[in-house]
Order: sequence, then structure tokens, then C-alpha cells
Amino acid sequence: QLHLMESGGGLVQPGGSLRLSCVASGFNFDWYAIGWFRQAPGKEREAVACISSTGHMVEYVDSVKGRFTISRDNSKNTVYLRMSSLKPEDTAVYYCAAEETVLAGLYSEEYAYWGQGTQVTVSS
Repeated sequence: QLHLMESGGGLVQPGGSLRLSCVASGFNFDWYAIGWFRQAPGKEREAVACISSTGHMVEYVDSVKGRFTISRDNSKNTVYLRMSSLKPEDTAVYYCAAEETVLAGLYSEEYAYWGQGTQVTVSS
């Protein structure tokens, strides 16, 4: 059974950093593109970043470019989201998602499998 679990969220001050992890199990991780999405209270879910199955291609939404870095270690079945220069508007529940394809892009409709999410709160 395919399973995704996020971790690494927490409370951080503006300007701080966090690294989120998404650990996968129950499927051939090398075949799956992974995306990170987030949803703030009262707002729609939005894309953050995505990475191809091999890790060679990445995409970011404009609001996080230069601040967030997505990467993956297929030997550990893990995708990371390194977040720096965090802002209060980055506060949200962050989700990882998987789709069996090379690159699924930044549209949530493209992803079939989702984790439960991890809360990130940026506040002083």
C-alpha cells in the first residue's frame, strides 16, 4: 500500500529555516514524481515545488523561488523541501504528493497519492 509521511514542520521565526521530509513506502519510489503543496487556513491548496522521478527536473512557484529547494534521495525513498528566509505568509499545512510519472508539474490534480501533512508556522 502506497504511503507518504511528512515531517519536519514546526514553529519558526520570520527569516528562519526548516527542512521538511517526505518518506515514501509501499511503491517503487524511483518511478514517481513528487510535489509539495500547502494550504493555509481559509485558503485553497497551492503548489510549492515539484521534482521529477530522477530528481533532474524541478519547478517552483514564484513566491518561493530563491528561498525553497526541493531535492530527493531515491536510496532513502525521501524527498526534502528546504525552506529558508521564511515569512509569515508561508504558514500552512504542507503536503507531499506522488504520481507515477516522470514529472507531474505544479497542478494538484495531477497527483493521485497524498500524505497527511505537517504544520509550518512562521511567527515571532
